[in-house]
Amino acid sequence: MTNGTTTNRVVECDLLVAGGGAGGLAAAVIAAHRGLDVLVVEKASTLGGATAWSGGWLWAPLNPLSQADGVIEDLDGPRTYLKHALGENYDEPRVEAMLQNSSKMVGFFENETSLQFVSGTFIADILGNLPGAGTGGRSVGPKPINARRLRRDLRRLVRPQLYETSFLGMGIMAGPDLQAFLHATSNVRSFFHAAWRVAFHVWDLITQRTGMQLVNGPALVARLVKSADEAGVRLWVDSPITQLDTDDSGAVTGALVQHPTGPVTVRARRGVVLATGGFPHDVHRRAEFFPRTPTGAEHWTLAPKETTGDGITVAERVGAALDTSLASPAAWCPVSLVKYRSGRVGTYPHIVDRGKPGLIAVAANGKRFVNEADGYYQFTTGMIEATPPGEPVQAWLICDHAFKRKYPFGMAKPFPVPAFPYLRNGYMKRGKTLRDLAVKCGIDPVGLERTVAEFNVHARVGQDPEFGRGTTPFNRGSGDKEHGPNPSLAPLERGPYYAIRVLPGSFGTFYGLKADEHARVLRADGSVIPGLYAAGSDQANVMGGHYPSGGINIGPAMTFGYIAGNHAADAPAG
Repeated sequence: MTNGTTTNRVVECDLLVAGGGAGGLAAAVIAAHRGLDVLVVEKASTLGGATAWSGGWLWAPLNPLSQADGVIEDLDGPRTYLKHALGENYDEPRVEAMLQNSSKMVGFFENETSLQFVSGTFIADILGNLPGAGTGGRSVGPKPINARRLRRDLRRLVRPQLYETSFLGMGIMAGPDLQAFLHATSNVRSFFHAAWRVAFHVWDLITQRTGMQLVNGPALVARLVKSADEAGVRLWVDSPITQLDTDDSGAVTGALVQHPTGPVTVRARRGVVLATGGFPHDVHRRAEFFPRTPTGAEHWTLAPKETTGDGITVAERVGAALDTSLASPAAWCPVSLVKYRSGRVGTYPHIVDRGKPGLIAVAANGKRFVNEADGYYQFTTGMIEATPPGEPVQAWLICDHAFKRKYPFGMAKPFPVPAFPYLRNGYMKRGKTLRDLAVKCGIDPVGLERTVAEFNVHARVGQDPEFGRGTTPFNRGSGDKEHGPNPSLAPLERGPYYAIRVLPGSFGTFYGLKADEHARVLRADGSVIPGLYAAGSDQANVMGGHYPSGGINIGPAMTFGYIAGNHAADAPAG
């Protein structure tokens, strides 16, 4: 049943799930398969949350798809890697629960539901120099799906692709799909693949007024929504949770939900799962916890506007503890701001362009400050640390004309897609010389010229002695495999030159509710709040506020959703 309405003030279920992202839907689907009556309530008008605007990849070591592809390892590999990557933030009980259950979670959805995956054998862990780092096979992504496979009422519930990460509203999936688009002008097979994808997208726009080829986050959400519907899960949108109900012992027995028809008291016999997406849009909490964000407004998150910390707020009112001991409060990502004629300002995440050969990033002094091909978290951390106190946290991505014609540069797409709209609105700056470009951007001209000259000397032979760019499998995978000798390095040779200003952003928050290995929410003294679970960004990040690999948001979110749903199914009915 979809978009359920009620004239009653009381609704009963076994398990109430607050939040319709990956973690919440995973909990709902497994619990329903275990025989529970499940209700999902979502604050927004669509389901998916930040998951729908992501690449949709999950970090899930030892998953059955990778093993079928010949990537055979035991848990000692990822366990060793995380011990070194997380250091003092290594939470052994929860990490072990994640490692033991992530492959089971993938197997369950692959074999029992409409959620099907593709193997990420080409995706390496980010910190490739650490012991135990994987070179591929620890990730899975959602298999693309045509939205026609969903009923029309379900289609409306899936949050659409983030426009800034699409091409004319069409999502492009990491891996062979993306590589085909990047080489469409230099490879015949790639050209026909890209032309076929675009033609079908245009046909969908003509006949359906929307894209129907779902990839990345939208495909993951669509498949989860379909799976939930097939399992009998009730799905309510426009229905935020506003209060948790408890009994005399302090156990959570349900919640108050603001349904479109009015307040509804939901009685949940097996408890409540909080998965509302953390607090990336809570300006007050951002001001309190985020570095260099004195008012809370100096940050641009990629999460939907509804993620204002509702789950954390209602949990704190019943004694739950917020864990702020992690290495970072949020999952950083560098972003650029795109101004449209309508007045809307879009937020573009710089994921694809930074590792390509022929691009560098500099601070206001014109100097590089980081390995540009490392992860988005590492890049943004470097940008924050490189900015002197009192100055705005920002940096500039710099490339030459050859790069801009060949690779995506922020919102600007490669040749033959015209870039003049982004030059006209100021999103991208252009200069005939590096000095000209530096003056237009407010960068130290001498510093930029010196940096590029030094960088070029080494890049020509595929080396980066300053930051070691291109020395890890992750760096090389982020580059261009057809470019040598280093897939991630090329000199910036000839003008005109281009620049895009990047700012600190995030995919979501890492600070969250303290929880145990069963996803049960804890009080400050470590005691369990019976009947209350947390998954996704409402739960304190199991990686301890670090970002060791792509997919470490969605993978653990679904794994702990899976753990919570199973634990609730095994618990006695209240």
